[in-house]
Amino acid sequence: MDVVCWLIAVIAFIILEAVTYQLVSVWFVIGSLGGLLAAALGANLGVQIVVFVIVSALMLVILRPLSMKLLKPKGLKTNVDGLIGEDVLITENVNNISETGKGRIKGMTWTVRSETGEEIPENTVATVLRIEGVKLIVKVKN
Repeated sequence: MDVVCWLIAVIAFIILEAVTYQLVSVWFVIGSLGGLLAAALGANLGVQIVVFVIVSALMLVILRPLSMKLLKPKGLKTNVDGLIGEDVLITENVNNISETGKGRIKGMTWTVRSETGEEIPENTVATVLRIEGVKLIVKVKN
């Protein structure tokens, strides 16, 4: 009877993991398999529960950090990252001191600042070096 209960626990934890997608209960699936093995070997209920708790805790402590490291995105890229290195047409004079400057790139108007602090006149083509908040940091294209 204990084997059947552990088998039900394994299935329930698998279903829970499938529903959550968060590596929440996979550790308990492995722990339940430990309890199932203990029950199959004839251990009493107390030993089965201890095996379940120890195996689940060990899997959580040992494998969770490794799995989170492997599954973590390496750096979420956005569409904005695609603007870096692109040319931007300056549509309003860029002056970092007076905090003015606009540019148009891929059909969008952005606030623009010069990386070096130099003024950039309207109708100049510049290159996007990076993005800080909602501002394009540019340098004049040579």
